[in-house]
Amino acid sequence: MRQLRFDDGTPVTAASGVAPLGEGWLVVQDDSVIAAWRHDDRVLPVRVLPPVEGHDVFSSAAGTKHLKPDLEVACPAEVDGEPAVLLLGSGSSPRRMRGVLVRLVDGEPVVQAAELGPVYARVAERLGLPMDHVNLEGASRHGGTVRWFNRGNLMGGVRSASVDVPLEALVAAVLGRGEADAVPVERPLEYELGEVEGVGLAVTDAIALPGGRVLLSAAAEDTPNAVDDGPVVATAIALLDGERVLAVAPIPEVDGHVHKVEGLALRGVEGDTVRLLAVVDDDDPTTPAAELDLRVELGQNSFEKSTSG
Repeated sequence: MRQLRFDDGTPVTAASGVAPLGEGWLVVQDDSVIAAWRHDDRVLPVRVLPPVEGHDVFSSAAGTKHLKPDLEVACPAEVDGEPAVLLLGSGSSPRRMRGVLVRLVDGEPVVQAAELGPVYARVAERLGLPMDHVNLEGASRHGGTVRWFNRGNLMGGVRSASVDVPLEALVAAVLGRGEADAVPVERPLEYELGEVEGVGLAVTDAIALPGGRVLLSAAAEDTPNAVDDGPVVATAIALLDGERVLAVAPIPEVDGHVHKVEGLALRGVEGDTVRLLAVVDDDDPTTPAAELDLRVELGQNSFEKSTSG
C-alpha cells in the first residue's frame, strides 16, 4: 500500500477513480475539483473544474459537502484520436451531473467540462429509478461503449445495476460537439453481489477484461442512502459475464483495516492473472488516499482465494 501525496506534501484524499494519462495515472478525488496526476515519481495537481462558491475542497465538517461535484468515474477515452480520460459525476444531486475530459497537449493537461443532466435523467429512466437513487460510481470501457454502473443500496431496495452508453456520444457532449439529450442509454442490467454481516455489497468501480468479462470492486457500506457515508464492513472483487456474477472474492484487509476501493485500472493480463491498480477512499479527510496493487487469479476454483494486495 502506498499513500498518495502531492509534491508539496498535501494529501490526496477521497480517491474515487483512476485511469492512465500519458506515462502515468490520473487519480480523481470525489471531495475536490483538483485531480492528481502521478507520473515520473511526481504527483501534480490538475484542476478539472472551477471552484464552487470559492471552494476547491468539500467536507461535511466544513458544511460544504453538498457543493461538491462528486466526480466518481475515470474512464479511458479519446479526443480526435488522442488518448484522454473521461471523468463523470455520480449524479446523486443536480450538482453532480457533469462530465470532464482531460487530455495532454504538448505534455500538459488540457481540460474541458460540460453539464450532462439529460444523460443522468435518461439513466434513471432506463433503470426505473427515482433521481435520488442514482449514484453512478464506476464504469468499464468495452471498445466504443461505456458500461456505467449505479452503486445501488440493498438497504434502500436498490440493486447494483448498469447501462451502456456510446463513448463517442458522451465525449461529443462534453466537448460541445453534440447534445447531452441525444446521448443514447441502453441495455439496463442488474447484479446480485451478496452481502456481508447483513450489509449488501454494492459496486464502486469496474474494469473490462479481454474477452468482455468485467471485474467489479464492491463495498458493503452501512448507509441508508446515496449521499451519506457509513461504516464499511467489507470490500470485494466480483467477476461478471454479462449480468451473471461468476464469483466474488474478498479484498484482504491491510494492517487490520478494511479499505474501500473506489477506483480500478488495468495494469496487465497474463494468462489467468490480472494485475490491477486500485485507489482507496477511506471517507476520512485527514487520511491520505492510498494505492493498492491487486492480483486476481481467474483460473478454475482459484478466484475466491487468490485476490491479494
